[in-house]
Amino acid sequence: MSGKPKIAFYWCASCGGCEEAVVDLAEDILSVVEAAEIVFWPVALDFKKQDVEALPDGSLAAAFVNGAIRSTEQEEMAHLLRKKASVLVAFGACAHLGGIPGLANLFSREAILSCAYRESPSTVNQDGVLPQPTFQDNGRRLGLPELFERVLPLDRVVDVDYYVPGCAPPPKIILNAVTALLKGETPPKGSVLAPDHALCEECPRKDSRPEKLLAPKFSRPHQIAAAEDRCLLAQGLVCMGPATRAGCEALCIRGNMPCSGCFGPTSRVRDAGAKALSGVAAMAEGNEESAIDQALEGIPDPAGTFYRYSLPASLLAGRRGVSRRD
Repeated sequence: MSGKPKIAFYWCASCGGCEEAVVDLAEDILSVVEAAEIVFWPVALDFKKQDVEALPDGSLAAAFVNGAIRSTEQEEMAHLLRKKASVLVAFGACAHLGGIPGLANLFSREAILSCAYRESPSTVNQDGVLPQPTFQDNGRRLGLPELFERVLPLDRVVDVDYYVPGCAPPPKIILNAVTALLKGETPPKGSVLAPDHALCEECPRKDSRPEKLLAPKFSRPHQIAAAEDRCLLAQGLVCMGPATRAGCEALCIRGNMPCSGCFGPTSRVRDAGAKALSGVAAMAEGNEESAIDQALEGIPDPAGTFYRYSLPASLLAGRRGVSRRD
Protein backbone atom coordinates (compact mmCIF):
# COMPACT_ATOMS: atom_id res chain seq x y z
CA MET A 1 0.00 0.00 0.00
CA SER A 2 1.25 3.50 -0.84
CA GLY A 3 1.56 6.41 1.55
CA LYS A 4 -0.92 8.46 -0.47
CA PRO A 5 -4.29 9.53 0.97
CA LYS A 6 -6.87 6.83 0.33
CA ILE A 7 -10.23 7.62 -1.28
CA ALA A 8 -13.31 5.59 -2.15
CA PHE A 9 -16.27 5.88 -4.51
CA TYR A 10 -19.62 4.10 -4.10
CA TRP A 11 -22.92 4.01 -6.02
CA CYS A 12 -26.31 3.83 -4.27
CA ALA A 13 -29.76 4.63 -5.75
CA SER A 14 -28.90 6.53 -8.92
CA CYS A 15 -28.50 6.08 -12.66
CA GLY A 16 -24.71 5.71 -12.69
CA GLY A 17 -24.08 9.04 -14.36
CA CYS A 18 -21.99 10.23 -11.40
CA GLU A 19 -19.64 7.29 -11.90
CA GLU A 20 -19.31 8.23 -15.56
CA ALA A 21 -18.65 11.82 -14.53
CA VAL A 22 -15.52 10.69 -12.68
CA VAL A 23 -14.30 9.03 -15.87
CA ASP A 24 -15.16 12.25 -17.73
CA LEU A 25 -12.23 13.86 -15.92
CA ALA A 26 -10.26 12.31 -18.83
CA GLU A 27 -6.55 13.01 -18.41
CA ASP A 28 -7.24 15.00 -15.24
CA ILE A 29 -8.01 11.74 -13.48
CA LEU A 30 -4.28 11.04 -13.69
CA SER A 31 -3.63 13.95 -11.34
CA VAL A 32 -6.14 12.45 -8.89
CA VAL A 33 -4.47 9.03 -9.10
CA GLU A 34 -1.09 10.67 -8.65
CA ALA A 35 -2.24 12.46 -5.49
CA ALA A 36 -4.41 9.72 -3.96
CA GLU A 37 -4.90 5.98 -3.90
CA ILE A 38 -8.34 4.72 -4.89
CA VAL A 39 -8.96 1.76 -2.59
CA PHE A 40 -12.65 1.17 -3.31
CA TRP A 41 -14.51 1.80 -6.56
CA PRO A 42 -16.54 -1.33 -7.33
CA VAL A 43 -18.10 -0.02 -10.52
CA ALA A 44 -14.67 0.41 -12.13
CA LEU A 45 -12.25 -1.90 -10.31
CA ASP A 46 -12.42 -5.25 -8.55
CA PHE A 47 -12.92 -4.27 -4.91
CA LYS A 48 -15.09 -6.11 -2.40
CA LYS A 49 -17.01 -5.08 0.68
CA GLN A 50 -14.58 -7.00 2.88
CA ASP A 51 -11.76 -4.83 1.54
CA VAL A 52 -13.46 -1.81 3.11
CA GLU A 53 -14.31 -3.66 6.32
CA ALA A 54 -10.63 -4.53 6.73
CA LEU A 55 -9.56 -0.88 6.65
CA PRO A 56 -8.93 0.88 9.98
CA ASP A 57 -11.68 3.27 11.00
CA GLY A 58 -11.06 6.77 9.67
CA SER A 59 -8.31 5.60 7.33
CA LEU A 60 -10.00 6.91 4.19
CA ALA A 61 -9.20 10.53 3.49
CA ALA A 62 -12.53 10.83 1.71
CA ALA A 63 -15.41 8.67 0.51
CA PHE A 64 -17.60 9.91 -2.33
CA VAL A 65 -21.07 8.38 -2.17
CA ASN A 66 -23.45 9.01 -5.04
CA GLY A 67 -27.10 8.05 -5.11
CA ALA A 68 -29.94 8.26 -2.64
CA ILE A 69 -30.65 5.65 0.05
CA ARG A 70 -33.56 3.31 -0.73
CA SER A 71 -32.48 -0.16 0.46
CA THR A 72 -30.96 -1.95 3.42
CA GLU A 73 -27.79 -2.62 1.45
CA GLN A 74 -27.33 1.06 0.60
CA GLU A 75 -27.90 2.05 4.20
CA GLU A 76 -25.38 -0.52 5.38
CA MET A 77 -22.73 0.69 2.92
CA ALA A 78 -23.36 4.33 3.87
CA HIS A 79 -22.73 3.52 7.54
CA LEU A 80 -19.64 1.47 6.68
CA LEU A 81 -18.09 4.22 4.56
CA ARG A 82 -18.97 6.84 7.17
CA LYS A 83 -17.09 4.76 9.74
CA LYS A 84 -14.03 4.33 7.53
CA ALA A 85 -13.81 7.86 6.09
CA SER A 86 -12.52 11.02 7.71
CA VAL A 87 -14.61 12.97 5.20
CA LEU A 88 -17.85 11.74 3.63
CA VAL A 89 -19.06 13.54 0.51
CA ALA A 90 -22.59 13.40 -0.89
CA PHE A 91 -21.66 13.21 -4.56
CA GLY A 92 -24.26 14.32 -7.09
CA ALA A 93 -27.91 15.35 -6.94
CA CYS A 94 -29.29 12.01 -5.71
CA ALA A 95 -27.02 11.85 -2.65
CA HIS A 96 -27.34 15.60 -2.13
CA LEU A 97 -31.14 16.02 -2.37
CA GLY A 98 -32.67 12.64 -3.26
CA GLY A 99 -32.56 13.23 -7.00
CA ILE A 100 -34.88 11.84 -9.65
CA PRO A 101 -35.26 8.51 -7.75
CA GLY A 102 -36.78 10.62 -4.98
CA LEU A 103 -39.91 11.22 -7.06
CA ALA A 104 -40.81 7.68 -6.02
CA ASN A 105 -41.81 9.23 -2.69
CA LEU A 106 -45.03 10.29 -4.39
CA PHE A 107 -46.05 6.62 -4.29
CA SER A 108 -46.00 3.81 -1.77
CA ARG A 109 -43.44 1.01 -1.92
CA GLU A 110 -46.24 -1.47 -2.58
CA ALA A 111 -47.57 0.54 -5.52
CA ILE A 112 -44.10 0.77 -7.06
CA LEU A 113 -43.40 -2.96 -6.73
CA SER A 114 -46.82 -3.83 -8.11
CA CYS A 115 -46.33 -1.54 -11.09
CA ALA A 116 -42.90 -3.00 -11.86
CA TYR A 117 -43.66 -6.69 -11.33
CA ARG A 118 -47.40 -7.05 -11.96
CA GLU A 119 -48.75 -4.24 -14.12
CA SER A 120 -46.07 -3.32 -16.64
CA PRO A 121 -46.97 -4.35 -20.23
CA SER A 122 -43.76 -6.35 -20.69
CA THR A 123 -44.06 -8.38 -17.47
CA VAL A 124 -45.42 -11.94 -17.46
CA ASN A 125 -46.21 -12.73 -13.84
CA GLN A 126 -49.50 -14.60 -13.69
CA ASP A 127 -49.11 -15.47 -10.02
CA GLY A 128 -48.33 -11.89 -9.05
CA VAL A 129 -45.09 -12.84 -7.29
CA LEU A 130 -43.08 -9.99 -5.79
CA PRO A 131 -39.38 -10.10 -4.83
CA GLN A 132 -38.91 -11.42 -1.30
CA PRO A 133 -36.16 -10.30 1.09
CA THR A 134 -35.28 -13.92 1.92
CA PHE A 135 -35.72 -17.33 0.33
CA GLN A 136 -34.94 -20.78 1.73
CA ASP A 137 -33.90 -23.63 -0.59
CA ASN A 138 -32.53 -26.98 0.61
CA GLY A 139 -31.24 -25.43 3.79
CA ARG A 140 -29.60 -22.54 1.97
CA ARG A 141 -30.82 -19.03 2.72
CA LEU A 142 -30.69 -16.47 -0.06
CA GLY A 143 -31.41 -12.81 0.42
CA LEU A 144 -32.07 -9.58 -1.44
CA PRO A 145 -31.75 -6.01 -0.16
CA GLU A 146 -35.08 -4.79 1.17
CA LEU A 147 -36.58 -1.57 -0.16
CA PHE A 148 -37.50 1.12 2.35
CA GLU A 149 -40.82 2.90 2.11
CA ARG A 150 -39.03 6.15 1.27
CA VAL A 151 -36.09 7.45 -0.73
CA LEU A 152 -33.75 9.48 1.47
CA PRO A 153 -30.87 11.87 0.79
CA LEU A 154 -27.57 10.61 2.18
CA ASP A 155 -27.56 13.04 5.10
CA ARG A 156 -30.83 11.61 6.44
CA VAL A 157 -28.97 8.35 7.06
CA VAL A 158 -25.40 9.34 8.03
CA ASP A 159 -23.51 12.50 8.87
CA VAL A 160 -22.26 14.20 5.68
CA ASP A 161 -19.29 16.56 5.59
CA TYR A 162 -19.63 18.08 2.11
CA TYR A 163 -21.87 18.08 -0.94
CA VAL A 164 -20.90 18.01 -4.62
CA PRO A 165 -24.04 18.98 -6.61
CA GLY A 166 -25.15 18.15 -10.13
CA CYS A 167 -26.76 15.48 -12.29
CA ALA A 168 -24.05 14.58 -12.94
CA PRO A 169 -21.42 16.90 -11.41
CA PRO A 170 -19.35 18.45 -14.21
CA PRO A 171 -15.64 17.56 -14.37
CA LYS A 172 -14.49 21.01 -13.23
CA ILE A 173 -16.58 20.82 -10.05
CA ILE A 174 -15.36 17.26 -9.36
CA LEU A 175 -11.70 18.10 -9.86
CA ASN A 176 -11.92 21.23 -7.71
CA ALA A 177 -13.68 19.30 -4.93
CA VAL A 178 -11.24 16.38 -4.92
CA THR A 179 -8.24 18.71 -5.05
CA ALA A 180 -9.54 20.87 -2.20
CA LEU A 181 -10.22 17.81 -0.04
CA LEU A 182 -6.80 16.29 -0.64
CA LYS A 183 -5.07 19.60 0.09
CA GLY A 184 -7.20 20.27 3.16
CA GLU A 185 -8.45 23.53 1.65
CA THR A 186 -12.11 22.98 2.40
CA PRO A 187 -14.81 25.41 3.54
CA PRO A 188 -16.79 24.84 6.76
CA LYS A 189 -18.40 21.43 7.24
CA GLY A 190 -21.76 21.11 5.54
CA SER A 191 -20.81 23.31 2.60
CA VAL A 192 -21.84 22.64 -0.97
CA LEU A 193 -18.66 22.65 -3.05
CA ALA A 194 -19.99 24.96 -5.75
CA PRO A 195 -20.62 28.72 -6.11
CA ASP A 196 -23.26 30.06 -3.73
CA HIS A 197 -25.22 32.24 -6.13
CA ALA A 198 -28.02 31.67 -8.61
CA LEU A 199 -27.32 30.29 -12.07
CA CYS A 200 -28.90 33.39 -13.64
CA GLU A 201 -25.78 35.34 -12.63
CA GLU A 202 -23.69 33.11 -14.95
CA CYS A 203 -26.28 32.68 -17.68
CA PRO A 204 -25.03 33.74 -21.13
CA ARG A 205 -28.52 35.16 -21.82
CA LYS A 206 -28.91 37.22 -18.65
CA ASP A 207 -28.75 40.55 -20.48
CA SER A 208 -31.83 39.58 -22.50
CA ARG A 209 -34.01 39.00 -19.45
CA PRO A 210 -36.68 41.71 -19.19
CA GLU A 211 -37.06 43.68 -15.99
CA LYS A 212 -40.56 42.27 -15.51
CA LEU A 213 -41.28 38.71 -16.62
CA LEU A 214 -44.84 37.91 -17.63
CA ALA A 215 -46.07 34.82 -19.46
CA PRO A 216 -49.56 34.44 -20.95
CA LYS A 217 -48.80 30.72 -21.11
CA PHE A 218 -46.00 28.26 -20.42
CA SER A 219 -44.69 25.73 -22.89
CA ARG A 220 -42.59 22.61 -22.72
CA PRO A 221 -39.26 22.64 -24.59
CA HIS A 222 -40.47 20.40 -27.41
CA GLN A 223 -43.48 22.60 -28.11
CA ILE A 224 -41.65 25.71 -29.33
CA ALA A 225 -38.53 26.56 -31.30
CA ALA A 226 -36.78 28.61 -28.64
CA ALA A 227 -34.60 31.49 -29.75
CA GLU A 228 -30.98 30.88 -28.81
CA ASP A 229 -30.21 34.44 -27.76
CA ARG A 230 -33.15 35.23 -25.46
CA CYS A 231 -33.91 34.44 -21.84
CA LEU A 232 -35.82 31.16 -21.81
CA LEU A 233 -38.17 32.34 -19.07
CA ALA A 234 -39.08 35.31 -21.27
CA GLN A 235 -40.07 32.79 -23.95
CA GLY A 236 -42.49 31.02 -21.64
CA LEU A 237 -40.26 28.05 -20.77
CA VAL A 238 -39.95 26.98 -17.15
CA CYS A 239 -36.28 27.58 -16.41
CA MET A 240 -35.12 26.85 -12.88
CA GLY A 241 -32.09 29.12 -13.15
CA PRO A 242 -33.34 31.77 -10.67
CA ALA A 243 -33.78 29.11 -7.97
CA THR A 244 -30.71 26.97 -8.75
CA ARG A 245 -27.10 27.18 -7.58
CA ALA A 246 -24.50 28.08 -10.20
CA GLY A 247 -21.42 26.06 -11.09
CA CYS A 248 -22.55 23.98 -14.07
CA GLU A 249 -21.42 26.65 -16.56
CA ALA A 250 -25.02 26.81 -17.83
CA LEU A 251 -24.49 23.75 -20.01
CA CYS A 252 -28.19 23.06 -20.57
CA ILE A 253 -28.92 26.66 -21.47
CA ARG A 254 -25.99 26.72 -23.88
CA GLY A 255 -27.69 23.72 -25.49
CA ASN A 256 -30.92 25.78 -25.75
CA MET A 257 -32.63 23.82 -22.98
CA PRO A 258 -33.96 25.36 -19.74
CA CYS A 259 -32.24 24.64 -16.43
CA SER A 260 -33.98 21.77 -14.63
CA GLY A 261 -32.47 22.51 -11.21
CA CYS A 262 -29.97 19.68 -10.67
CA PHE A 263 -27.49 21.79 -8.67
CA GLY A 264 -30.11 22.45 -6.00
CA PRO A 265 -30.69 25.72 -4.17
CA THR A 266 -28.24 28.25 -2.76
CA SER A 267 -27.65 28.37 0.98
CA ARG A 268 -30.30 31.07 1.31
CA VAL A 269 -33.14 28.86 0.04
CA ARG A 270 -34.82 26.28 2.25
CA ASP A 271 -36.99 24.60 -0.39
CA ALA A 272 -35.80 24.67 -4.01
CA GLY A 273 -39.14 23.63 -5.48
CA ALA A 274 -41.14 26.18 -3.53
CA LYS A 275 -38.71 28.92 -4.55
CA ALA A 276 -39.07 28.05 -8.24
CA LEU A 277 -42.83 27.60 -7.98
CA SER A 278 -43.33 31.02 -6.39
CA GLY A 279 -41.27 32.65 -9.12
CA VAL A 280 -43.15 30.95 -11.93
CA ALA A 281 -46.52 31.68 -10.31
CA ALA A 282 -45.61 35.37 -10.21
CA MET A 283 -45.03 35.25 -13.97
CA ALA A 284 -48.56 34.10 -14.83
CA GLU A 285 -50.11 36.98 -16.73
CA GLY A 286 -53.63 38.04 -15.85
CA ASN A 287 -55.62 38.10 -12.63
CA GLU A 288 -58.62 36.08 -13.70
CA GLU A 289 -58.70 32.44 -12.63
CA SER A 290 -59.26 31.30 -16.21
CA ALA A 291 -56.18 33.19 -17.43
CA ILE A 292 -54.05 31.72 -14.66
CA ASP A 293 -55.34 28.23 -15.42
CA GLN A 294 -54.51 28.70 -19.09
CA ALA A 295 -50.96 29.76 -18.21
CA LEU A 296 -50.39 26.80 -15.91
CA GLU A 297 -51.75 24.23 -18.39
CA GLY A 298 -48.27 24.21 -19.87
CA ILE A 299 -46.91 22.69 -16.64
CA PRO A 300 -48.71 19.31 -16.55
CA ASP A 301 -46.35 17.78 -13.96
CA PRO A 302 -45.63 20.35 -11.22
CA ALA A 303 -43.96 17.85 -8.88
CA GLY A 304 -41.70 16.54 -11.61
CA THR A 305 -40.94 20.08 -12.76
CA PHE A 306 -40.26 21.91 -9.51
CA TYR A 307 -39.11 18.98 -7.35
CA ARG A 308 -37.37 16.87 -10.00
CA TYR A 309 -34.21 16.55 -7.93
CA SER A 310 -35.17 17.72 -4.46
CA LEU A 311 -38.42 16.13 -3.27
CA PRO A 312 -36.91 13.96 -0.47
CA ALA A 313 -35.00 16.95 0.92
CA SER A 314 -37.91 19.37 0.61
CA LEU A 315 -40.46 20.52 3.14
CA LEU A 316 -42.97 18.25 1.37
CA ALA A 317 -40.67 15.19 1.39
CA GLY A 318 -43.25 13.06 -0.42
CA ARG A 319 -46.30 11.18 0.76
CA ARG A 320 -45.58 11.17 4.49
CA GLY A 321 -43.25 12.77 6.98
CA VAL A 322 -39.68 13.84 6.41
CA SER A 323 -37.37 11.01 7.45
CA ARG A 324 -39.37 7.83 8.01
CA ARG A 325 -38.19 4.75 6.16
CA ASP A 326 -41.15 2.46 6.80
